[in-house]
Amino acid sequence: MPYEDILALTGIMLASVWTPGPNNAMLSASGARFGYRRSLPHVMGVAFGFPLMLFAVAMGLGEVFERSALLQDIMRYVGAALLMYVAFKIATAGRPGTTGAVGKPFTFLQAAGFQWINPKAWAMAIGMVAQFVNGEDILQAALIASGIGLGAGLTSSSGWALLGVWLQKFLSTELRFRVFSVIMAAMIALGVIFLLLH
Repeated sequence: MPYEDILALTGIMLASVWTPGPNNAMLSASGARFGYRRSLPHVMGVAFGFPLMLFAVAMGLGEVFERSALLQDIMRYVGAALLMYVAFKIATAGRPGTTGAVGKPFTFLQAAGFQWINPKAWAMAIGMVAQFVNGEDILQAALIASGIGLGAGLTSSSGWALLGVWLQKFLSTELRFRVFSVIMAAMIALGVIFLLLH
């Protein structure tokens, strides 16, 4: 992969993974609710899960989805339904330490697996592969793109979870925590609606 493409891909990847979306809203909510240490498996699952998906798409899986309209629709609507369920759970979660505040953060495998039903992740993976993984050495380009995705994902996942942790003191009242939770859930729900309409 040419040096110029690496720089362009790095910039696009950083912008893509840092913008608000389902992963980042969930990470921020997890950091606010459970703290950074308990959210670390979630952070790592997102950070490693997307590059793995990106690699699989680059090596040909994306072409399968592009050729099957039915499979695209199934993934799109199943992903949308799961994201709306996650948004509901975030909006209705109790503040830590309060009655009824049950739950636990995502595990590494849950967060990594979530990438496969996240419409934003699919759009990013297919778009980046189409733009940057071409030429004679597909394996090398796929590894470079996945490595850039891992680096960008580690910064973003940690950053959004730490934002939630930083907000914990501000979210010490039930009203503030509820408003924050509803805003995070609304970000997910609006993202789902936007993706379904386009």
